[in-house]
Amino acid sequence: MLLDFEQPIAALEGKLKEMKTLAAESQVDVSEAVKALEEKIKNLKKETYANLTRWQRVQLSRHPERPYTLDYINGITDKFVELHGDRTVSDDKAMIGGFAEVDGRSIMFIGQQKGRNTKQRQMRNFGMANPEGYRKALRLMKMAEKFNRPIVTLIDTPGAFPGLEAEERGQGEAIARNLKEMFMLKVPVICIIIGEGASGGALGIAIGDRVMMLENTWYSVISPESCSSILWRSWNYKEQAAEALKLTAKDMLQNKLIDGIIKEPLGGAHLDTEKMMRTLKKEIIKLLDELEPLDAEERIMQRIEKFSQMGVVLEG
Repeated sequence: MLLDFEQPIAALEGKLKEMKTLAAESQVDVSEAVKALEEKIKNLKKETYANLTRWQRVQLSRHPERPYTLDYINGITDKFVELHGDRTVSDDKAMIGGFAEVDGRSIMFIGQQKGRNTKQRQMRNFGMANPEGYRKALRLMKMAEKFNRPIVTLIDTPGAFPGLEAEERGQGEAIARNLKEMFMLKVPVICIIIGEGASGGALGIAIGDRVMMLENTWYSVISPESCSSILWRSWNYKEQAAEALKLTAKDMLQNKLIDGIIKEPLGGAHLDTEKMMRTLKKEIIKLLDELEPLDAEERIMQRIEKFSQMGVVLEG
């Protein structure tokens, strides 16, 4: 799948392929021309991806070939045991979690999971968790705390499920309780936005000692489409809404709402998943090495202080 801004790159790559095929068939030496075209493609890629608009970053974060939570867990861990159910209502397939080993280290992984095809998307509810999903996440966090294991959350959701039944079962209360409880967890908590980070659906598992974003992701109180539909009564202004929301990783870091950006392979995580897995694994280990030596009370106070400093309060 090609996005609009990737078309010029794809056109040049098509020409390069034709040139190589022609050279092989005619046995004509075009190595210099091939080399020049490869350099041109490389430079165009760097220029294109370095100057993406905020809306283009949103599009890239939603690319259907991007790795999802289970892809990352299976890619960076040695063994993963998924745990199910909130012990109250049901097992929410949109929220997954369980213990995993990373280089001999036992870690609790929790995150939203999207689907690759229509059947999976329906089963995973498009990555939109119900209240039982957030209650399952909290249950697993408390289990990790009980066994003194660090927590890593992988965030990728268009928002919490907005259905009437979710509200009837206490969607707002479930997310609010997670926020309160996550502040007080005695174990290290690392939160990483790997795709979409929308509204309370993302924030419900995003209170941590370190909050990181992959390079081509977004994190905001609302999606550009929903913002456009509220302000302009139409989705046609989603590009303007994305610019106004300032929702990219660069914006979030500049506003001190996250702690760092994890670089992706050129063109996005989906173009070199193995490299992305190695980068993410290295970052998680580095952050745990920073956090684990700290006293639990010190970590909690730093966590509270960090979030308390976000935003501006004007007193009358």
